[in-house]
Amino acid sequence: MRWGARDFSVYNHMYIPRDFGDPEQNFWNLVNEAILCDVAAERQVEITGPDAARFVQILTPRDLSQCAVGQCKYVLITNADGGILNDPVLLRLAENHFWLSLADSDILLWAQGVAVHSGLDVTICEPDVSPLQLQGPRSGDIMEALFGEEIADLKYYWLRHYTLDGIPLVVSRTGWSSELGYEIYLRNGAHGDALWEKIMAAGAPFGLKPGHTSTIRRVEGGMLSYHADMDIHTNPFELGLDRLVNLDMEADFIGKRALTAIRATGITRKQVGVVIAGEPLAAPNTRAWSVCSGAGQVGYVTSAVYSPRLGKNVALAMVDMDYVELGTELTVSLSGEDRSATVVEKPFYDPKKRLASVSSVTAQSTDIEVPQVSNVATEVDIPERTLDAFTPVNDAAHAESSATIG
Repeated sequence: MRWGARDFSVYNHMYIPRDFGDPEQNFWNLVNEAILCDVAAERQVEITGPDAARFVQILTPRDLSQCAVGQCKYVLITNADGGILNDPVLLRLAENHFWLSLADSDILLWAQGVAVHSGLDVTICEPDVSPLQLQGPRSGDIMEALFGEEIADLKYYWLRHYTLDGIPLVVSRTGWSSELGYEIYLRNGAHGDALWEKIMAAGAPFGLKPGHTSTIRRVEGGMLSYHADMDIHTNPFELGLDRLVNLDMEADFIGKRALTAIRATGITRKQVGVVIAGEPLAAPNTRAWSVCSGAGQVGYVTSAVYSPRLGKNVALAMVDMDYVELGTELTVSLSGEDRSATVVEKPFYDPKKRLASVSSVTAQSTDIEVPQVSNVATEVDIPERTLDAFTPVNDAAHAESSATIG
């Protein structure tokens, strides 16, 4: 609150800051300098044990056979019907140690339930881990001020273990912004305030501002939001996420039979990008908007926002297959108003994700004096035998306490 948070929403049964003032200014802060976002509500499901790798593969249709220790993967968690339960980032911290960094749904109980009759030797819990997202073109400069020049070598979708003034961390080159960015996973909640203050102090000379994940930037980048753009009734093929489904691998996974059948018969609807005509939208949509052609409904808008950079109202929509061709003219029904709309390519900006995947060295701009920090972080190797030192939160206790605020 002391850094300006004005409003919160509920995510994974926790409060998450959603308002630091003007959302358009938050967007410009993100794309021009950097923002620090408290995303502690992005909870982790920790999977350890001799059969951890085999178990994680059961949960997702993405082939994980080449996922190395220290690597991250964007994955889908599917149910027996091929519906999407969550779209987390998977982190492989050690040979038999994984985190699922969750979107907004209850995967902890799902994974524990799957484990009961799996016959595999795994332990599944929610650890004491709270992420921050440092995102924007100056994030690389800030990370070098905190962690030293070696952090610039951290590759896109890889992670490292660090300590910063005795604070245990995992740092990954990931984020929900489509910009250069990092996620900083705090492994001891008692250090939350101290870690936030250290990052803000290091980032001050680079224009770092407190902020929240930007709807404008994520829709520009075609990034999906669980519950808005997909849910249990959505399958990966409808989202164009075929690359995250390997039906030909030998390993089995939940939903394999259903997704095989869906691929064989084909899909009846698909997500598309849409530009909505008219005046700038005053705010993002908070419910689905009908999409019509002629006299009938052919789909619905899932996410819509005005992009000040593009000067357009951009949106993601799920429409019947007869209306997915680029250039198709449609009508979107807003609250009490119909507007024309056109199907266009998505993502709307930087479709190859060059900004997000670029080396932080390349992203640096002018030289700037870096503040003194008390101790540049050191990279640490955590052998498997020491993982028990990080005590997980009691699952039942956390569920009880989070229910009171959710």
